[in-house]
Amino acid sequence: MRGIFVTGTDTNCGKTEVSLGLMAAWQSRGLRTLGMKPVATGCKPGPTGLQNADALRLQAQGSSRAPYGLVNPYAFEPPIAPHIAAGQSGAEIELGPIANAYRTLAAESDRMVVEGVGGWRVPLSTSRSVSDLPRALGLPVLMVVGLRLGCLNHALLTAESIRADGAHLAGWVANGIDPRMEASDANLATLAALLGSPCIGVVPWLSPPEPSELAGYLNPELLAWPPATEASLRPRGSAETHRRVELEQQDEPARAP
Repeated sequence: MRGIFVTGTDTNCGKTEVSLGLMAAWQSRGLRTLGMKPVATGCKPGPTGLQNADALRLQAQGSSRAPYGLVNPYAFEPPIAPHIAAGQSGAEIELGPIANAYRTLAAESDRMVVEGVGGWRVPLSTSRSVSDLPRALGLPVLMVVGLRLGCLNHALLTAESIRADGAHLAGWVANGIDPRMEASDANLATLAALLGSPCIGVVPWLSPPEPSELAGYLNPELLAWPPATEASLRPRGSAETHRRVELEQQDEPARAP
């Protein structure tokens, strides 16, 4: 089973839309695909507790109906940074419950698409950030670049940080979020020359962006998967991160209120 962690150059760059499109692309190739959003804010009360609109879309796009608590283990109501929302609710975002939920979903699928929250460096607590998630799950990273003024700096800094953390940048997607952007072709050429990872798709401005249509602009076969060595099959990250996951997995999985 292969999975991918979807991060972005910033919030509102189109991570969810690209995640849904990637799920649809894999499904069109006959692969059972499930989605996951481990941490979400801006949630609303639902039948079984707080639920996030993006997480519900990932759940609905799945090849089978996964329990919401596995798709989104940590759900918070305020539409603010996750570590602040968690603190206000008296919860702490831990890696163990997320890893447990991921393994359960992965056992039922051929492909997993795990969407982050915000950008690569968004804090999850005083000691954790979004960058800890793909390393704890052993996943390569797909970066979504929202095409707008400033995207070159954001994309290059994010890619640099991903690699500095020891994660594998498997590819990137250029997402047309600003239909009025000037010199978009020149920006794309610059990104292709400098990012050093394959572009698996250039998505134009779509309104509304339907997953099946968006899938037509994506080519997941271009993703540069890390070598399937014994070392690469283990979760990436520092020994401290690995030990943290092991310790948290000894506790009962907890879902935020």
